[in-house]
Amino acid sequence: MVGEVKDADEAIKMSPSDSGREGKTVENQEGSSRTAVSATQKIRDFIQKPFFVCVILPSLFFAVYQMFWASERYESQAKVIVQQPDGASTLDASLALLSGLGGAATGGNDPQLLEAYILSNDMLSYLNKTLNLKEYYAEDSADIFSRLPSDATREDLLEYYQNHISVEVDDVSGVISIAAQGFDSGFAQTLARHIVSRSEWYINNIGHQLADAQLSFVKIEHELNEDKFRDAQITLLAFQQKYNLLDPTAEGIAMQQIAYGIEGQIASKEAELKGLTNIMSEHAPQVKATQNELEALRRQLQNERNKLSADSGEVIPVSEILAKYADLKVAMELALQAYTSSKISLESSRIEAYRQLKYLITVQAATEPEKSTYPDALYNVSLFLVLSAMLFAIIRIILAVVYELK
Repeated sequence: MVGEVKDADEAIKMSPSDSGREGKTVENQEGSSRTAVSATQKIRDFIQKPFFVCVILPSLFFAVYQMFWASERYESQAKVIVQQPDGASTLDASLALLSGLGGAATGGNDPQLLEAYILSNDMLSYLNKTLNLKEYYAEDSADIFSRLPSDATREDLLEYYQNHISVEVDDVSGVISIAAQGFDSGFAQTLARHIVSRSEWYINNIGHQLADAQLSFVKIEHELNEDKFRDAQITLLAFQQKYNLLDPTAEGIAMQQIAYGIEGQIASKEAELKGLTNIMSEHAPQVKATQNELEALRRQLQNERNKLSADSGEVIPVSEILAKYADLKVAMELALQAYTSSKISLESSRIEAYRQLKYLITVQAATEPEKSTYPDALYNVSLFLVLSAMLFAIIRIILAVVYELK
């Protein structure tokens, strides 16, 4: 009984301020609960918003892929330049003037040709044959988004190859920068080396193909002209030997003059013989002597004419001999001119072939990277986020316009 009274007294003694504190504590706990519920509700509302679903969430997944799953790619770089020799400085001055060389040859559009060849299917075929490129790019060690599909077609392989090889040409200096990517640094360097080596082979061949074709054509023409000139010489020499004449023009004129002189003597003796036969007998010694002289002159004339006869015994007039000789002489001179011209063309083509020589000079050998170049996670994620936000904004604007027009 006494204890109950004490408890009642203690309860009466409790001040109103203690009751207030207890009320405030309960109210604070209720306020904290409301704040937590409100923050959770806001997070839920934000997660359910289209912007989060369409932009933030895909960007988070993409960031996780870029930073933790995407395969590392190493990039090996090499720099080369195409050069041609200075033909005028390495050739004799007369040959340089003959061929038209007046200065150093320029590379022209060779850097662009080399760029196209590096990214071509021919280069891919060579690399695939030497390095088994398709199997390397389709290795299971790379992630599914980075590697080449195992059932990829040749067109897919070419597209994948072009995406992992870059070629840049400096228009001012002509330096060609080549970058090759691989899943490990050693293969990237090997790939870049093979590209440079094959490019050197290509540059050395493109100039020689046209030059060799031109040179072969000129050589054939020169051989034909040389044969014609040789045949003309042989024909002319045979003609001279046939008629025993060194210079038919001069010797023919000389023999013709001798024949004319003999014919004049014959005419004179014939007149003398007629005069003697009119006053003397045919058996007179003087008449016989004149006849003998006349006969000797006729035989001498026949011998002179026989000097211009063919081997068959056919007597050919001097005029015909001279005409044939002139034709053969003209033919030989024309053949000589053609031979000289073809000889000049041959030398010019040889010089032009020398001018077509091209060299691929290595400015920087293929490097062996120590750290991966790709993927650039920060750049890729930032770009993905920006593009996603822009696409989301464009779609929202389009939808708003559609709703407004309804």
